[in-house]
Formats: sequence, C-alpha cells, structure tokens
Amino acid sequence: MAGGEKKRLLVNLPPGVFRCPQLKGVFARLGKLATLRKRSHNKPEEIAGDLAWADAVLMWAWPTVTREMLAKCPRLRFAGHINLTQGFAKAELEHGLVVSEARHGWSPAVAELALGLILCGLRKISDYHAAMRAGTEHWVSDFPVDIDPLERQLTGRALGIVGFGGIGRRLAELLEPFRVRLRVFDPYVPKLVAERLGGKLAPLANVVKHSEVLVLCAANTPETHHLLTAREIAALPKNALLVNVGRAWLVDMEALTRRLEKGDLFAALDVFEKEPLPLDSPLRKLKNAWLTPHRAGAPIESVVRIMTWLADDFEAFLQGRPLQHELTLDLLHCLHG
Repeated sequence: MAGGEKKRLLVNLPPGVFRCPQLKGVFARLGKLATLRKRSHNKPEEIAGDLAWADAVLMWAWPTVTREMLAKCPRLRFAGHINLTQGFAKAELEHGLVVSEARHGWSPAVAELALGLILCGLRKISDYHAAMRAGTEHWVSDFPVDIDPLERQLTGRALGIVGFGGIGRRLAELLEPFRVRLRVFDPYVPKLVAERLGGKLAPLANVVKHSEVLVLCAANTPETHHLLTAREIAALPKNALLVNVGRAWLVDMEALTRRLEKGDLFAALDVFEKEPLPLDSPLRKLKNAWLTPHRAGAPIESVVRIMTWLADDFEAFLQGRPLQHELTLDLLHCLHG
C-alpha cells in the first residue's frame, strides 16, 4: 500500500451501526486503512453501483449479491460479513474473493443467554420475579412439603446440546461447574472435540430421549429444517426443558406448541417463526414457556467484537497476512441455507 492509492471500502450495514458510539474506534481505524463509503442498502439494485466502486466490502447477508453482479465489480477482492448464506458465500468464493465471516462473534453472548434460560426454566426465576412485582408470591410455610417439585437444580442433570459449533462449545465450557451429564448431537464434530469439553457424541434420538434439558444451537441449514419433528418432541422426557437459542427453523413449532399445551414440557425460547412474535401467539399465554425477543447475541460487546474481527481480517488482507476468520468452500455447510 505504501505510496499507492488507498483501497476503497464499502461498508453496507444498518444505519444504527454508523451512529453507535462504541464503534467509533473501529470506523476510525477503517478510515485509516481505506477510503470509506458508508451505505445502508437493502436491495440488490441499490448496492450494485457502490459495489462496482469498491475494492472491498463489509456487510451483513443482505442484499444478496449474485454472480452476475459480481461480474460487474472488477475491483472487488475482499468481502467481510457479519453473517451470510450458503448461496451468497459460494458465489463470492467462486468469483475469487477472499471472504471473512464473523458470525462466531455472537457465540459467547448466545451461550450465556442459553445458560440463563436453562437456570430460569429450572429455577423459575422470572416467575418469582413477576410474582414479587405483583405481590402474589408464595412463601414456603409448610417446609418442605410445599416446595414446588418442578423447581429443579441444574447440577448433575442430563443435558443435551444439538449443534456443537461456537455456541454449543462455549455453553459446554460454561456448564462445566454444574457437572451435567452431557450428550451432544452434531454430525460434523469429531468425537474428541465433544469429549474434550465433557460431552459424549450420540445420535439425535438418543440425545432427545435422555435429556432433562435440551438446548438447540444449530444453524438453519437445509439439513436442519425441523430437526425436531413431532416425533422427537413427543420423545422428550416428561417435564423436560427445551431451550432454543438457534432458530425456530430447527423445530416443528406447531408440534412443540401442542406438547406445551399438554403441560408436561417446559420451553425457553429466544427465536420464533415470525418475529416480532404476533400478539395472539398461543406461546404468550403458556405458563410453561419463557420467552425472550431474540436477544441471545444482543449485548453491544458482540457487535464490537464482530466489527473488530472484520477490521482485523481486512487489515490482514491488505498486508498479505493470513485471516483469522476466513471462510472457505469446505466450511459452507456451517452457514444458513
């Protein structure tokens, strides 16, 4: 780069990203590395001109860029993404772009919320909080007879994790002090990886059948659509707790709702088929379902971490160094469909 023209970097992200005070340092750094063009395009026809101008782009997974569009971008050599789909990624890689993909920056926060939802569901923390707010709480008066038998500890419980990527592995680390009996389902994970984190790889049916707590953290790839069908949902043990911090795509939500309506299953859900969740959703009325509005990866630390990773990889690309978060064709199966 010495003595040459600064590279052109298109940053196409939601408007709030550019107003976020915690990201000022990242954008100052990017401004030293390249000539910035900040945009918030949502449609392919909107981004086409700016993309043709750029040597590099940082963006989310939209608007989707096609092979035909890439063919009209002679300068473009690098793409950094917060996340992207398999088709989008394949088009970029086959076009010869160096691609950085930073979705694992969400993983620490998602794993923390998963742990929080597990504890909330087993210990009924939010129920007690709501009752205290309303003045309707129950105080134990006939100890221990009137202790709720469905309030349970996490320590020593049989727990299953479906999807053992960044989120599942971090969750396994967080669970270590609780000495859970951990089973893992993930067809892409070597046995030694699961065992190193205290888990045992097992078929999905085995994980479902033996889990008092089942946590879903898999990506919504074509292979994971309705990974939990009505059959798996019916196979969950009585009074088990299902936690979903992955995607609603993973579950037959109608079958799950029917099982919850029977009252012999608990669920803690952060993701839904329609978001925002419709006000008339039956899930809102179920006392055995704890709901959060897709907040798992949400702390600002996640956003700063992801943008920093993308800036790191962009700088490494400019300097001819290896990328820390490079996406290759053999990793496409990890991405959303």
